[in-house]
Amino acid sequence: MQKIHFIRAEWDDKAKVWVATSDEVPGLATEAATLEELSAKLDILVPELLQLNGGITSSEIPFELLARRFSVVQTALH
Repeated sequence: MQKIHFIRAEWDDKAKVWVATSDEVPGLATEAATLEELSAKLDILVPELLQLNGGITSSEIPFELLARRFSVVQTALH
């Protein structure tokens, strides 16, 4: 079984972007306006970074993107 690389994505409300980082993919730090755009960037960056760091052991690189977004909403209650 191949190692699955875990990538965290957190919403930066100030910058209005998703920010992705990973302890398992050295050097990974990227952002995008949507999760779809972020995922497309990761499809390119993850293999490139793992290759640069000598972490590629297969032609397929599985990764899991875990997204988290914290929100506070106002209600009509007074």
